[in-house]
Amino acid sequence: MCCDDNCECRPLGFLLGLPFAFLSILISIVGVFIWIIGLVLSCICPCCLCVTIIVEFALTLIKAPILVMKWFTDQIPC
Repeated sequence: MCCDDNCECRPLGFLLGLPFAFLSILISIVGVFIWIIGLVLSCICPCCLCVTIIVEFALTLIKAPILVMKWFTDQIPC
């Protein structure tokens, strides 16, 4: 256990964030499917800019669980 200002161990924030992380994982799975479809479409038509935007959005969805857990652990003090 640490008690200084640089405390990185926040088990309460981790536990409170678990349900939201589970929902984020579901969104991440949807993001994987969108990413795969976007990659196929970008291989078919590489000049289409909207496909690139969709692929970037899918990558953001894939990173969602990590961002949610970091946000929750940062909100809870040691």
